Amino acid sequence: MIEQPPLKDTSSGMKGRALQCLDEQIGQELATPVSRHVVDFVEQMLGEATPLGVLFYGSGLRSGIHADTLLDFYVIVHNQSDWPRGRLACLANTLLPPNVEYRELSIGGRLLRAKIAILTLAQFRRLTRFSALNTTVWARFSQPVRLVWQRDAAAAHALRRCVMRATLTAARWAAFLGPEKGECDAFWNALYRQTYQAELRVEKAGRGAGIVASYQERYQSLLLPCWQLADVPYVAEGGEVRPLITPAEKTRAEQAWQVRRQSGRPLNILRLIKAAYTFTGGARYAAWKIERHSGIKVPLTPFAEKHPLLAAPPLVWWLWRKGAFRRS
Repeated sequence: MIEQPPLKDTSSGMKGRALQCLDEQIGQELATPVSRHVVDFVEQMLGEATPLGVLFYGSGLRSGIHADTLLDFYVIVHNQSDWPRGRLACLANTLLPPNVEYRELSIGGRLLRAKIAILTLAQFRRLTRFSALNTTVWARFSQPVRLVWQRDAAAAHALRRCVMRATLTAARWAAFLGPEKGECDAFWNALYRQTYQAELRVEKAGRGAGIVASYQERYQSLLLPCWQLADVPYVAEGGEVRPLITPAEKTRAEQAWQVRRQSGRPLNILRLIKAAYTFTGGARYAAWKIERHSGIKVPLTPFAEKHPLLAAPPLVWWLWRKGAFRRS
C-alpha cells in the first residue's frame, strides 16, 4: 500500500473549494483518453514490468503523432529495481535522476519512437515540491499530462497528487516571477520563460508561451485556486490579477530563483553527459533533438557515437558558441 502525504491541510470554505477545483481539473486531464497507438506502445514497452504508472506528456500529446514525433513518457516506479536495467543504471538514477531511455517499436504498421524517463515515487514527490532546486520536473508536470497506464487505484492517486503539487509549485513561482499585475496568461508565460532559461533548453524563444496559448482556458482556471492553496493573497481588477507580495518577499524569492537558475544549467549539462553514457543511442538522439529545436546540425562523428562521454564536453562548448543554448 502506498502512503500518500496530504498535499496541504485545508479547511472548508475557499481553500476547500480551491483544492476540489485543482483535484478535479488534474484528475480529468490525467484520465482523458489518448491515441490507441500510444496505449499499445506503452503496453508493449512495459512487457513484464509493473511500475506504479506511466505518464505521457510533450509535443506528442499536444500535437498528435506525426512522422517525426518523439513520444515522451515518465515511468514512475516504487523502487529503482522495479524497472529492468543494470545496477550501474539504477545507481545513476539514484544520484542524478531521471535516467532516460530510447525505444523504437512497430505499432499498427508504424514505427514509433519514444523517450522514456524513470523516477521513483519518492523522487517524483521531492522534485515537485516548492523547495526543489531542480525546476525541470515540476515545470514539466504543471503542463498537460495523461496517465496512460497505472498499476492500481492507489498508485493513480499518488501520481495525481504529485501532478497537483507540481502545478501548485509552478503557480506559486509564477506569482513571484510574473508581472506586478496582469492577465493570468502573463504569469504563466513569465514562469515558463524563466524555467526554460534555467534548464539549458535548446528550444526556440516563445515555446512556453505557445503552450500556454494552446491551453489558455486551462491555465486561466488554475492560477487563482493554486494561489489560494499556496497562501498567495491577490486582488482581481478588471480582468487582471495582482498578487499582494511585499517588496521584501519578492526580493527573497528572486534571490532563491537565482540559486535555481545558476544550479540548473550545470545540473542539466551533467545530465546530458550522463545520458550520453547510459542512454543507448543517446548521441544520435541528442543530435536529432538539437537540430530539430535549434536548427543547428550537429557534426556527429563515429568517435562521438562510440565514445559519447569523451566527446560531450567539446561538443557542448561548440554548441554554446553556435548559440544553441541562447536565452529567450
